[in-house]
Amino acid sequence: MINCYKWPISVCTWSLKNNVSELNLIKEKTGVCCVHLDLKPIVENSDNEYINLFQKDSWKITSTMVGFPQEDYSTLETIKKTGGIMLNENWEENKKSVLKAIDLTKKLGAEYLSFHFGFLDFSNQSYMNEFKDKVKLLADYAGENGITILMESGQETASELSGFLTEMNHKALGVNFDPANMILYGKGKPLEAIEVLIPWVKHVHIKDAIGSPVAGQWGKEVVWGSGQVESDKFLGKLKDLNYNGALAIERECGQNRMIDIENTITKLKATSNNSKN
Repeated sequence: MINCYKWPISVCTWSLKNNVSELNLIKEKTGVCCVHLDLKPIVENSDNEYINLFQKDSWKITSTMVGFPQEDYSTLETIKKTGGIMLNENWEENKKSVLKAIDLTKKLGAEYLSFHFGFLDFSNQSYMNEFKDKVKLLADYAGENGITILMESGQETASELSGFLTEMNHKALGVNFDPANMILYGKGKPLEAIEVLIPWVKHVHIKDAIGSPVAGQWGKEVVWGSGQVESDKFLGKLKDLNYNGALAIERECGQNRMIDIENTITKLKATSNNSKN
């Protein structure tokens, strides 16, 4: 297993459109054998062969992931309206998807399932009550099956998310911390946010970004180490906070994603090696 410090290096399968052949090339070139596995092909289409390919090629799963068909990431406003589990017209379908994903995660021997839960709207108490009920239902089922479901960071400030998790006080709830999302959504600085959320952080994305100069608009994802995450300081902060999970490389834009991922693996390995000198 290839590590950065003590953390296994993983790759988000959807960064390469779940192309197992391309992921195998990365494994051959770099030695990285872990993935953050997108379950969408099997949850939505019952594509059992997809899972079989990852198992046949001996990939280790640091976490699974599931998304929802109605989600629209065109703008911050559209994802606020469509993201996650809250839309009542999609709830039954989305609930079924999450429960199936929990079952699959257990079957695959993984511990974590991540997804975008949706936006926290503390100004609307009835909305929040419904949100909590839905989250509790999913978390209860996850806990009964030995799985922790992970909220994706970035859609709210770290203090808002930590307040919600503190109030929920559920052992089957955690965080997949994405430092770039804090910047992309304009919700705070990753170095400060990770300190607040570390009690719940089970899995971390390696992704970088530059914030938008215009409030209410998406920031821009960039190659790891070239944005505002302050990559070396961020890894140092994880070390100081005694983070014990995996680092999953996520690259959702760019024309040369395989090269970007390979270069990020090289950077992570170099960071770890340099600290030993």
